[in-house]
Amino acid sequence: MKSEETTDRSYHYPLLPLFPTPYLKMRIFISTGEVSGDLQGSLLVAALKRQAVVAGLELEIVALGGEKMASSGTTILGNTIGIGSLGLLESLPYVLPTLQVQQLAITYLKKYPPDLVVLIDYMGPNLVIGKYLRRHLPQVPVVYYIAPQTWVASARLVTARATDQIVAVTHKLLAIFPEEARYFQEKGANVSWVGHPLLDRMQNFPNREAARVNLGIGDDVTCVALLPASRRQELKYLLPVMFRAAAVLQSKLPQVHFWIPLSLEIYRDTIEKAIQRYNLRATVISAEQQQEVLAAADLAMTKCGTVNLELALLNVPQVILYRVSPFSYWIARSLLKISYPFASPVNLVVMKEIVPEFIQEQATSENLTQAAMEFLLNLERIQQIKADYQEMRRCMGEVGVCDRAAKEIFQMLPTFSS
Repeated sequence: MKSEETTDRSYHYPLLPLFPTPYLKMRIFISTGEVSGDLQGSLLVAALKRQAVVAGLELEIVALGGEKMASSGTTILGNTIGIGSLGLLESLPYVLPTLQVQQLAITYLKKYPPDLVVLIDYMGPNLVIGKYLRRHLPQVPVVYYIAPQTWVASARLVTARATDQIVAVTHKLLAIFPEEARYFQEKGANVSWVGHPLLDRMQNFPNREAARVNLGIGDDVTCVALLPASRRQELKYLLPVMFRAAAVLQSKLPQVHFWIPLSLEIYRDTIEKAIQRYNLRATVISAEQQQEVLAAADLAMTKCGTVNLELALLNVPQVILYRVSPFSYWIARSLLKISYPFASPVNLVVMKEIVPEFIQEQATSENLTQAAMEFLLNLERIQQIKADYQEMRRCMGEVGVCDRAAKEIFQMLPTFSS
């Protein structure tokens, strides 16, 4: 049967065979969103394909994801990396696109039931998809890989309900944090701790010397990485604070040069205009060179996210900030009573503060500048954070995470579990 052609790949329904073929072919559906989910999904797809060769399987993988998953050979049903947000007000523009992509996935699943579904983070849409599967396709195993961080939040009612829903839709939960594994196991989930997938990704990072040579950074230059945004809302709430702090650093340390890798190319114009406004000595580069910037850096000022772990595994000191709208923050803290012991995954791994976090009203340019100066000038502080990083590294598991996850996923396929 010939596939229908369309100019919009995000809404392409590939016409798949209606009857099983005589060889062992498995169809896996993966659902994830945002930049970090797209990255983790692409690493998993690569591992699934490696393990499929070993197992003698032919895989067909269809997904909600983005460019990285597409480049791994996945058929992208809907592009979800640009429709994520944090906060009540911030999420409003994305309600309709989110509902559309959820319906897109459900329509596809109804027409082409897969052999297995993998959900990666992306709690709202993935819970909707998971509930549909349990209700209408109960024979399809559902694996949750990198579960939403309900295990961190302290709001009992909100997180208990979300946790119950995650456990209810999941046949197998693959945890990446030790505390995550313990939490979901206590809640009744079938859990395996596989370790953190960034351990695998870090094998491909350049070393500091090679990275600085490739970027043309001299020995006399202090390289500071600025990582303000992977979501559009972060350009509004984080970039101005971070760039004001950078301007102060620049005035105090003439040898500083800033490097800003783009998470998405569509942010380039906004960031370049801000560089001019704050008169920063800064270089903007594409996402493809982010690994080199992180490896070359003497310091990073960064939003909360996966990149925090990458910096820690590279032994780069970092200062972390995060903000949402004051209204969203008030709703979360005052009405929903949601609070987190830590925001950065670096601190969540060991459940103690390794890297300084400045959240909401604490995220000021003065606080960022003070913490950054300490890391650049205080040798004892640098040595302490690098020792703490080693403790964090020991809690992340062993290399081979994605292949372990792929093996666990294959064990859930009907062919292997029967």
